[in-house]
Amino acid sequence: MDENRRPDEIRRGAEPPQRASSDTTQTFGHDSDLSFIPFGSDLSEVELEAISALPSRSAMLLVRSGPTAGARYLLDNDVTTIGRHPEADIFFDDVTVSRRHAEITRAGTAFELVDQRSLNGTYVNGERVDRAALTNGAELRIGKFRLNFFASPADRESAG
Repeated sequence: MDENRRPDEIRRGAEPPQRASSDTTQTFGHDSDLSFIPFGSDLSEVELEAISALPSRSAMLLVRSGPTAGARYLLDNDVTTIGRHPEADIFFDDVTVSRRHAEITRAGTAFELVDQRSLNGTYVNGERVDRAALTNGAELRIGKFRLNFFASPADRESAG
């Protein structure tokens, strides 16, 4: 040992850094937070304009949290596939999403979410579902992604 070194220099390489005694490991994955906390009406002006411009027989999914937060997906086909498979209509490249996770089907102006036997399940408004009718503002959870469903205002007006 070099006698010209200060004591703190000697310790620096010899002792591991001190860590807090509490466990700081975080659970990772979709099961870490399955609580249903709806998003408020905190939509941006651009998002509100996009929703108001939806034509009849269409809807939109807005990604609220997850790796692609802020993304918008137009639902204007009779069947829209969601999954980790590159050919899915809505492609979520994340291990918490099954390759063929779910489908959204359209019948007239009504939309329904159908789970495709996904490993992690599909949730609507906080409840795991195999199949569920989608209502305006409904929250979907697919893997670690949280999305909101918005129907065309033209269809909501004619239904109400």
